[in-house]
Amino acid sequence: MTNKELAQKLLDLLGGKDNVLANAACMTRLRVTVKDTGNVDTEGIKALDGVMGLVEDDTMQIVLGPGKVNKVLEEFSKLTGLAKGVADESVVDAAATNKAAQKAKYESKPVQAFLKKISNVFVALLPGIIAAGLINGICNVINVSTAGALAGEWWYQGIRSMGWALFAYLPILVGYNAAREFGGSAALGGIAGMMCIANSAMPLLAPGAADPATAILLPLTNAQYNPAAGGMIAALIAGAFFAWMERQIRKVMPNALDTFLSPLLVLIIGAFALMLVIQPVGAWLTTAIFSVLTFIFEKLGVLGGYILSAGFLPLVSVGLHQALTPIHAMLNDPDGATKGINYLLPILMMAGGGQVGAGLALYFKTKNAKLKKYVAESIPVGILGVGEPLMYAVTLPLVRPFVTACLGAGFGGALAALLHIGTVSQGVSGLFGLLIVVPGQQLGYVAAMLLAYAAGFVLTWLFGVDEQKINEFFGE
Repeated sequence: MTNKELAQKLLDLLGGKDNVLANAACMTRLRVTVKDTGNVDTEGIKALDGVMGLVEDDTMQIVLGPGKVNKVLEEFSKLTGLAKGVADESVVDAAATNKAAQKAKYESKPVQAFLKKISNVFVALLPGIIAAGLINGICNVINVSTAGALAGEWWYQGIRSMGWALFAYLPILVGYNAAREFGGSAALGGIAGMMCIANSAMPLLAPGAADPATAILLPLTNAQYNPAAGGMIAALIAGAFFAWMERQIRKVMPNALDTFLSPLLVLIIGAFALMLVIQPVGAWLTTAIFSVLTFIFEKLGVLGGYILSAGFLPLVSVGLHQALTPIHAMLNDPDGATKGINYLLPILMMAGGGQVGAGLALYFKTKNAKLKKYVAESIPVGILGVGEPLMYAVTLPLVRPFVTACLGAGFGGALAALLHIGTVSQGVSGLFGLLIVVPGQQLGYVAAMLLAYAAGFVLTWLFGVDEQKINEFFGE
């Protein structure tokens, strides 16, 4: 459908020329003031190809997206004979609209939908993961600075235990959320997670028998069951598998037996699947993840840091960055391979720095007043680590600044990798990232972020500003 055809259909559905009092456009929406809302076919408008949404009021706000809205307004105003107006839209509204449109392109695809479910499992756990990580970091600093003088204090050990408990029992929460997210009973998923935690009270879950003669060996592998080897990854797989199995069993189970027999079968069958298949697979995946990260940090080094940081913003743009949450949680586990230090997150956090630099370059080079306004509103929160307004309202719609922001961010990531910057928790970025950086590394973190700012600024200034496209999207 051409812009002219869309404009004509919209006019017809809005009640015709006589029902239109004014027409205007903001960055993403065609705003039409009507005499009588009763003459407007709202469902017909929503069903039109090219219409992304409709906000109903005396002024009908038809979401068409950046760029396209100005072209449709041009045709629409010719049909109504009314002057084109320019309506104000906050950067938050523009960002929200563009974000929804961007994610809608991907979330309907199977792989993206699956990753979305994985991320949902961990999003609910983020407050606990963030707080526990901070507690572990603070307690480590206190312990070192006091030479262990507080080790016998009840209050210190109480706080320290809270940080330890989250990571020690995280598989239970992961299994619980995974089962719920994939359509099963959360409690059964939680039990699956319990099978991924060592406990000396149960022979099978004991860390390891001191006497090999008393060890319980599994078939196929002829080895002991190691509950902690698969950890959180095994709990995630088990929770999803338990949910799937429960749904299949309930489909064929008679109603009279369903309440007690279905969960019983899930646990019995699930126990065998967990011991013989899921836990070994989880252990292999965990080892593989750490092997890949070790290769990136130790073999690729600076180049690996550049690639990771430069490639992170595209993941964020479609909301798939949350799928990395389990990896961050594994890295922040004080009993894990990295002893609670996450060397990946600081590299990825530089992506926001590249965006801030790109935004500043756009602000100082463009002559477009609306773009300047959007950037001015987005930069302060971007510096604090909230990059969505800047991404969805400014850089992503213009494309070129988004690319130069990514490329600029890579330089900050490279320096973060070179300096081995680490964090003790997750959930914040930008200036607030200083709160979770390993004590003593704050200066290096700031240096890497400033480099990302500078590189994003220079690359955008040289290659990312297209005034014609800016005026097309934001109006002259």
